[in-house]
Amino acid sequence: MKPLVLLDVVGMTPRLLEHMPNLSALGAQGWQAELGTVLPAVTCSAQSTFLTGLMPNQHGIVGNGWYFRDLGEVHLWRQHNRLVQGEKVWETARAAHPGYRAANICWWYAMGASTDMLVTPRPIYHADGRKSPDCYTRPVALHDELTTELGSFPLFQYWGPTASIASSRWIAQAATRVLERHRPEMLLVYLPHLDYDLQRYGPDAPQAVAAARAVDAELAPLLAEARRQQASVVALSEYGITEANQPVDINRALRREGLLEVYRQAGMEYLDPWASRAFAVADHQVAHVYVDDPADLPRVRDIVAGLPGVDEVLDREQQARYGIDHERAGELVAVAEPRAWFTYYYWLDDADAPDFAKGVEIHRKPGYDPAELFLDPKDPLVKAKAASNLVRKKVGLRYAMNVVPLDPAPVRGSHGRLPDSPADGPVLLCSDSFVPAGVEKNGKLAATEVRDLLLQLQGLEPKAG
Repeated sequence: MKPLVLLDVVGMTPRLLEHMPNLSALGAQGWQAELGTVLPAVTCSAQSTFLTGLMPNQHGIVGNGWYFRDLGEVHLWRQHNRLVQGEKVWETARAAHPGYRAANICWWYAMGASTDMLVTPRPIYHADGRKSPDCYTRPVALHDELTTELGSFPLFQYWGPTASIASSRWIAQAATRVLERHRPEMLLVYLPHLDYDLQRYGPDAPQAVAAARAVDAELAPLLAEARRQQASVVALSEYGITEANQPVDINRALRREGLLEVYRQAGMEYLDPWASRAFAVADHQVAHVYVDDPADLPRVRDIVAGLPGVDEVLDREQQARYGIDHERAGELVAVAEPRAWFTYYYWLDDADAPDFAKGVEIHRKPGYDPAELFLDPKDPLVKAKAASNLVRKKVGLRYAMNVVPLDPAPVRGSHGRLPDSPADGPVLLCSDSFVPAGVEKNGKLAATEVRDLLLQLQGLEPKAG
């Protein structure tokens, strides 16, 4: 069977492709199309749609996180594949072609997935509270094979103030080795680099162009290996990142109206979802608003809709139009205006913020925090603190990474709402000559059609998801 390489190049848009010659060559060899996405246009929701052919109201991934009602807790960036409801593309392929092997290099929901090989970031959580960079692999031997040659997975360059090309370089090199040595029929590769500087500086900044060139260059060896194996290559993106400079403090608004509750410990405030009548899980430009009592829905809707920077507030019936009306979704879903985005902040005085607020704590914060990409510009000692933390980490001591600003003003780019312009939206490139009928007709492929395209490129017949 002809191998297939699926590249998820986060934030890639037609506009940025002008600076990405290696990826642009795929479209010149085969074809290029506008790619539809889903609401919310975020990593976990979009990837799950690509791999199942289902909308979020069917596969259940309504964002990068949500309120787990059965636990009474907000969780973002969970890792287990069982959260994704529906048959995955490699499972369909394996049923039709016994012996079919798939490898996942850093696509989300990798743990517990039925792929034959996988690599995903997975820190070591030491008993004394320290966290060391590492990854989880299957088969187990793949871990030592990759880390011996490439070093430990660069976790602290994968996200946070020190996020850089180093993480995408490691991923691309790992993927090249897996393709060359293990030759899976399908190889999925996730490359996050464009996320960083496009959110830090905005998509029109010189740093965005430099980031596009950097990730494109790192892909050259992987693309060369794909050509040697005569593999089909599909490169796509989940969303485009657009200019943003208006943070919307949705939870603070709900708290001021007496709807959101907190509890206090050691002088710090923590969100209390059990006691709250309404609160929001902020996820870039979309926020799930959970409302405990249906009688409060009209009031909550009016409060959220009245906030500057809010474009739409969707109830269950309206959510159905976007395919997001799943039980995990909020009773209301707020969508930001084009240049706005939602903060997760719920405290009214920064002196009351929890200690994790100034750290890179993606699993503890009850919402997404792009300020984690920055060192606090208002702290004159922030670089000294970061250096001290690095020393403590290297000698095996515990440390707190309290360097993230509580002011969201530095953020310059965001995503999550459906794109307003194809030039700034997601795109799909395919090296193969096969062009789906829909693309031939209108130059666009829906996110739900990606799964069938992948199967067809390998001569497999799609079936209902």
